[in-house]
Amino acid sequence: MDIIEELEILKEEMTLELENILEFWSTRTIDQKFGGFVGQIDQDGNVITGATKSAVLNTRLLWTFAAAYHVIGSEKLEQMATRAYDYLVNNFWDKEFGGLFWELDYKGEVVNARKQAYAQGFGVYALSEFYRATGNKESLELAKKLFSLIETNFRENQFDGYIEALDREWKPLADMRLSEKDANLPKSMNTHLHILEPYTNLYRVWPYNELRERILHLLDIFQTKIVNHQTGHFGLFFEMDWTPKSDIISFGHDIEGAWLLHEAAYEINATECLNAIQQTALKLVDATLKEGTASDGSLFYEKEGEHLDTDRHWWPQAEAMVGLMDAWEITGKNQYLTKIAEVWNYIKENVIDYENGEWFGRIDERGTAISTEDKVGFWKCPYHNTRAMIEMIARINNKIT
Repeated sequence: MDIIEELEILKEEMTLELENILEFWSTRTIDQKFGGFVGQIDQDGNVITGATKSAVLNTRLLWTFAAAYHVIGSEKLEQMATRAYDYLVNNFWDKEFGGLFWELDYKGEVVNARKQAYAQGFGVYALSEFYRATGNKESLELAKKLFSLIETNFRENQFDGYIEALDREWKPLADMRLSEKDANLPKSMNTHLHILEPYTNLYRVWPYNELRERILHLLDIFQTKIVNHQTGHFGLFFEMDWTPKSDIISFGHDIEGAWLLHEAAYEINATECLNAIQQTALKLVDATLKEGTASDGSLFYEKEGEHLDTDRHWWPQAEAMVGLMDAWEITGKNQYLTKIAEVWNYIKENVIDYENGEWFGRIDERGTAISTEDKVGFWKCPYHNTRAMIEMIARINNKIT
């Protein structure tokens, strides 16, 4: 079987899986009583009554349905995207101070009004994608407003970059953590990655020169502050002056960031740094393959010091395929295609839940799904796996047509 035939099969399988993922989120997650979407569904498919609703989940739902509608074009997906848009704008948008609240209760009332830069970034990502898919002008204007709010409130001018969080009125917070597992430090790789990513998407529909300059500057921050070019890994947490404060390696973020950096440089036609970004992307991918990949092709979660967390979370497996595909497109080396096949086989055999739908959140090294992980939750969403399918299908189409 030649490469084209292998890619055709991969495309067919991923097209089917994309349909399955979208079917789950379109039919199992709608909140008929309080609007929008439910906040939590356990691994067995049970809706958890009274679960809160996060900005992370809801912005990613909007992005997912909008992106899927953009490439598939079905009326059902347009309805789902519109439902997600309406709920986000009517419930999460702060009508007094602007921006997106962090968390609502199950009825849609605010329970945590903090303004996390990460959530504002995903708002830009989702709203720009909804405009891209539907032409809704209000959505584009809101995306622009969020861009302005991020630049005005989170941008840190002395050492550059973006701080993590502020209160509802855009004033400082003592605790800026994105989640309980994160370090309470003013700057992180994760937030910068998920500001770069939405800015890139916004640039697709709004090629504004200031926006391009901010993307270029973010790429420079990654190159000079965040990427450790000796190890081929991202630093994760930093003091205000960019002093590194963590030795944790996140394999999923490394390989996700690899292709997102390349995507950003490509979309803005950054000829001045494209080659350097490509080399950085390959360095991140190769280090992940060398240090963070199991014999079956799956990705370990992370490493701290000498401790390797061998659990396989759903999202690094999805991002690995796109990162590997990107590396193949840059180099033409078929070793990356071989690794894609290995990851995809692992996903099919261990991660996809053929009984209750969607993907298991976490799998141990024996291949057993961890029962305490959600199918839908504060962080568990359709963005990583949907995007992986969409990206892979589009990139395969570019190679075989």
